[in-house]
Amino acid sequence: MAASPGTSRGLHSRLSAWEARTPRACALLILALHPLAGRSLVAQRPGVDSAARPADRRIARESLSLLRDTAPLKPKPPSAAVARLVGEYSSGADTLIVLERSDKPYGILRDRETALSPVQFTPDDAARARSVRLGTRTFGRSAVGTEEGVTFRVTPLRPVDDLRREALASVPPAESGSFRTSNLVEVVALEPGIHLDIRYASANNFLGAPMYSSARAFLQAPAARALVRVHRALAAYGYGLLIHDAYRPWYVTRMFWDATSGADHEFVANPSTGSRHNRGAAVDLTMYDRQSGRAVRMTGGYDEFSHRSYAAYPGGTALERWRRDLLRREMETAGFTVNPSEWWHFDYDGWKEYPLLNVRFEQVRVSR
Repeated sequence: MAASPGTSRGLHSRLSAWEARTPRACALLILALHPLAGRSLVAQRPGVDSAARPADRRIARESLSLLRDTAPLKPKPPSAAVARLVGEYSSGADTLIVLERSDKPYGILRDRETALSPVQFTPDDAARARSVRLGTRTFGRSAVGTEEGVTFRVTPLRPVDDLRREALASVPPAESGSFRTSNLVEVVALEPGIHLDIRYASANNFLGAPMYSSARAFLQAPAARALVRVHRALAAYGYGLLIHDAYRPWYVTRMFWDATSGADHEFVANPSTGSRHNRGAAVDLTMYDRQSGRAVRMTGGYDEFSHRSYAAYPGGTALERWRRDLLRREMETAGFTVNPSEWWHFDYDGWKEYPLLNVRFEQVRVSR
């Protein structure tokens, strides 16, 4: 995977290793603490009655998916004093990721985590930490991604109107084989409580220009019904779903690709193979707070072209990671799979069974 802006191949490989290791460590902790989950290990030994295996294994699986961070229960927001320390700091080629857990700062450097003290940080004029001292080294704060509430932007390689004209005149790649009949439905017609913030229907997106003719979210019927189940399950936590993007006509995927280059291509689909969005079997979303109606804060922003977008990114606050992992757990339970490079992007199981579509929103024939 190509390095994204503000990171390196080395950091990405370490983040991938972190994701591979963390669930295993959590599983060992759960199996040690949960008596029924522990019994599933005993049941695998020869000569032991295996009648309880299915239930025990189910509990073990559920326990495994419960923790992707070290806190199984919803963490409290950090104090302002600790929150201002969270971020990334660099010294030479090394990056120190400072995260928060239990209102205390911790640092991850070269795959090792170290407890930090606020006295190790030097504040700047904006009451944020400017640097942190670790041993004999000083790490200065790095600019990563975007600030809260700011949309990540890239400058298109060519004017958006030119990109659109060429994309509309082009033809999607031919596909062989048999596919399921497309049956796009409008998600909010199934569940009005799901909120929409369709970024590509406005200028509030990474290219700074509207891509869609209207703010609507379509998905293949099985994926849409699964999404409704997730939305209703999240009500128990006080959250609801907020969709940023769903079905995307192929010509828009072509526009994204032609507007970017180099490392930025990691975050956009290649039109030669098409996007899972083009099949109506992928969705970009986050959660909103049901009391305030506002989107919750995650470890990084939507469509942010940085390594904070990785589903395994260990930085941020405990509450941000907990929310991100809650969303992932509920989506996976409903049959979706997260994109490792984008915590907000989920593909529905069986997406390969649907054809690439290039139907503009105003031409979509929707069914309920």
